Amino acid sequence: MKLRIVLAEDQALVRGALAALLQLQEDFEVVGEAGDGRAALALVERLQPQILLTDVEMPEMTGLELAQAVQQRKWPIRVVILTTFGRAGYLRRALEAGVVGYLLKDASSEQLASAIRRVAAGARAIAPELAIAGWEGADPLTDRERQVLRLAGEGKSAADIARRLALSEGTVRNYISEAISKLGASNRIEAARIARDNGWL
Repeated sequence: MKLRIVLAEDQALVRGALAALLQLQEDFEVVGEAGDGRAALALVERLQPQILLTDVEMPEMTGLELAQAVQQRKWPIRVVILTTFGRAGYLRRALEAGVVGYLLKDASSEQLASAIRRVAAGARAIAPELAIAGWEGADPLTDRERQVLRLAGEGKSAADIARRLALSEGTVRNYISEAISKLGASNRIEAARIARDNGWL
């Protein structure tokens, strides 16, 4: 019985290479591929794989939001993050979202295959260089502040953000102001940079 895997990665070349690598394993089957988080969630809902292998930074929904959505729906799917972001803040949020595997993209194909088998068997697989650092530096932002700040950091106006998140402009400005204050930043762009550097966005 093969392990059924859905792969979520926004870079087409990387996604294709990963899918080809995984298919070389006799006990793996890549049953679906998605280039953004929302498409990945729809695929996972439809295909119900055992493993969801996802990047962190993706359009529509991040890999962490995707993991959170899987957790909230109580699907029996093991989520593995494969990313270039080796920051403690990302790992902490990933673990809180129910992620059971967290590997960096410079891992070998053997390490990735082994990690997928471990999580499928019920264990965790965290890159050893990140495991100790994972609980340093608490994330001061709320989920809503994070959403607003991410969009503000992309250059969206308060009106754009308000429309996208179904909030009032005043509420959006309050969230941005609160995030700037918590991060000790002088403006929204600096706040977004600080949060991103710490793995909080």
